[in-house]
Amino acid sequence: MDLLNTLVDKGLRRESPTRDEALAVLATSDDELLDVVAAAGKVRRQWFGRRVKLNYLVNLKSGLCPEDCSYCSQRLGSKADILKYTWLKPEEATRAATAGVAGGAKRVCLVASGRGPTDRDVDRVSRTIEAIKEQHEDVEVCACLGLLSQGQADRLKSAGADAYNHNLNTSEGTYGDITTTHTYADRVDTVQQAQAAGLSACSGLIAGMGESDADLVDVVFSLRELDPDSVPVNFLIPMEGTPLAKEWHLTPQRCLRILAMVRFVCPDVEVRLAGGREVHLRSMQPLALDLVNSIFLGDYLTSEGQSGRTDLDMIADAGFEVEGAGTTTLPGHRAQAGGGCDSSHSGCGSEGACGSHAGGCGPCGEVSVQDTSASAAPEDAAVPAPADAAEAPSGVRRDLVAVRRRGAGTDLAPNA
Repeated sequence: MDLLNTLVDKGLRRESPTRDEALAVLATSDDELLDVVAAAGKVRRQWFGRRVKLNYLVNLKSGLCPEDCSYCSQRLGSKADILKYTWLKPEEATRAATAGVAGGAKRVCLVASGRGPTDRDVDRVSRTIEAIKEQHEDVEVCACLGLLSQGQADRLKSAGADAYNHNLNTSEGTYGDITTTHTYADRVDTVQQAQAAGLSACSGLIAGMGESDADLVDVVFSLRELDPDSVPVNFLIPMEGTPLAKEWHLTPQRCLRILAMVRFVCPDVEVRLAGGREVHLRSMQPLALDLVNSIFLGDYLTSEGQSGRTDLDMIADAGFEVEGAGTTTLPGHRAQAGGGCDSSHSGCGSEGACGSHAGGCGPCGEVSVQDTSASAAPEDAAVPAPADAAEAPSGVRRDLVAVRRRGAGTDLAPNA
């Protein structure tokens, strides 16, 4: 296909495709899918070889959030039967992080729910970062705490944080259909604050919320312009008890096309396969490794992933290797320049990145379980899917959605 040859040439030159070319990737047929994966795989291997970076999530607190993000199991009014607990102590978070590091994780992502941290919360997370770094000097730590206030990113950087995650999630044009308690501009501002503080910016998207192809292209091109070092791609996990519980629009083939499009638009960026891969890619997960260079190991924030051992076997069986702590993730030109999706355009990131799906202002939103008054809030009406949203495909596997009952916040061993 002339389209794919053009996209490979552009990717190897770190040049952006056109919007029409990105849309054309999403419109390719199933007969063309392996050609699309092979083409995007050439770009992936040019900048990242066959390395796969492992990341591990630690949910610092889990419960009810004052934000109304429709995809989140911890949102205002959620009826999802998830774990609820207040802030983990630094030693508890460190134990959870240690499990991920033992499984091969190079980065630990510390996530806390809510609209954004108070200054006291930043102090609390800073102590947790310091405790983890004391035991694991080489591990990268990414914070994901929601919307930042002035000066908070600098304080996290001083405490030893390497990165900050805050996803755009969907296009600016449809953002108000998904969330009403904060704006798309609020999210952009937080990512820019992290960049200005010298933190590696991580920002991505959630696919499968009923968006159109144009919406997907919009958000990925917005991410390229925002210039993060890492772009996590989440696939909606339709959790029971949330407004999007019935949004089953994804197939494995659709997911692969989305990942390929992201790779072509952001050729030399850490593209991370994040939440929902087990539910929607299923047996096609190994093929996605030809497109992404980073995944989460084990469980997510409120849902379970496949076993950590299975993740490691999948990587090895597909002919890839786990990226070591001594290896720089980003290509040399980006690591030196601190660039994002477009290394030729100025950006303030450093190395690395983080991110995952399951909730509000960060990858997951909630407040402390102490704030039980939030549970009395009325459940928000379900958000209608856009008019051009696809019908739910046949063969969906709703049985693969499992609520996390182990690891952080429990007495059971984590999955890592």
